[in-house]
Order: sequence, then C-alpha cells, then structure tokens
Amino acid sequence: MSAERTLWENDATGLAELVHSGEISPQDLVDAAIACAEATRPDINAIAEPLYDAARTRAKSVDRTLPLAGVPFALKDLGIAIKGVPTHTGSRIPAFTADFNSVMTERYLAAGLIPVATSTSPSESAAFGITRNPWNTDHTSGGSSGGAAALVAAGVVPAAHASDGGGSIRVPAACSGWLTRRAPLKVPG
Repeated sequence: MSAERTLWENDATGLAELVHSGEISPQDLVDAAIACAEATRPDINAIAEPLYDAARTRAKSVDRTLPLAGVPFALKDLGIAIKGVPTHTGSRIPAFTADFNSVMTERYLAAGLIPVATSTSPSESAAFGITRNPWNTDHTSGGSSGGAAALVAAGVVPAAHASDGGGSIRVPAACSGWLTRRAPLKVPG
C-alpha cells in the first residue's frame, strides 16, 4: 500500500501506531502529506504557508516514541505563532513573523506532530481568496478554521489545529465533513 493511501485510511492515532511499530516512517508520512497537499492545493486553496522543508527536516529527527510521532499536521494561520513562519491572519497587511513558538506550537511539537503547512483563515480572505469545500468545490469550507477543516476532509492531514470563538471550527467541520474525511478528491498513489 502506498504511503498516500496509508495517510488517507488512518487517523492520527492510527498513523502514530504505524510509526511506533516501524511499519511506516515519519519521512514517508510527511512526503505523502506533501504530495496530497500539492495534488489538492489548486482545488481547495487551503494552504497559507507550506512548511515542506521544515517538515522533512523534522521527520528525520522526530523521536519515534512520542505519542503522535511523525503524524503530519496543519496549524491555523491565526492565533498561533511558529518561529520564523509568517502569520497572515487572512489579511493583506504585512504578515507577522514570530521569533518564538507559541505554547500550543511547542505542545504540538512535543507530542511528535509534524506541521506541513499553515491553513488558511478565514474561508474567504483578502490574502488568499476562497478556501473551497473538498466535497463540492463550488462551495466554501465555512468559518475561520475552514482551511484546517478542508485539509483534514481532503485527507492531506489527519488532524489540524483550529480555534472556535463563535463556530469557527464547528461550522467548517459540519460543512467539510471533517469527521468523515472522505471527500471525493484526488488521492495520489
């Protein structure tokens, strides 16, 4: 089975178990997530910043005993800092580039998650345009965590950082089928 198919068919804990058992490497998972991200990127427009080089570097050295070791992940482009990565918050004003990781970023990394991209926020932004629903690209993915929901629903990552101040993840999760993660898009391999 291809790494892309393995990524598609497993949730975050299932992928971590495969890494722990040695059945798949973090490098293979990250490469599969990147291939899926690039295959779906034109259709759903859910990536604010690709973090591919950093993800590949981290995959080589991640501690495989961590609870979510090697699992590809996306961080929302709003309300979280990643050292050296521009945060746009969906705006055309100049991006903020932190010289630190926020506490949540540190916790995600400490669990073994590997960020492969930041996800667009909101679903219709001046900076990135419309983030499309993987189930029907004629529709938006809904809400400020729409990029996160679209990436999970499209099978790019099994889990993603999101936030919710007034339905910001509940609406996109409902619109994009976050929980089923079986949108009928291209799955490489």
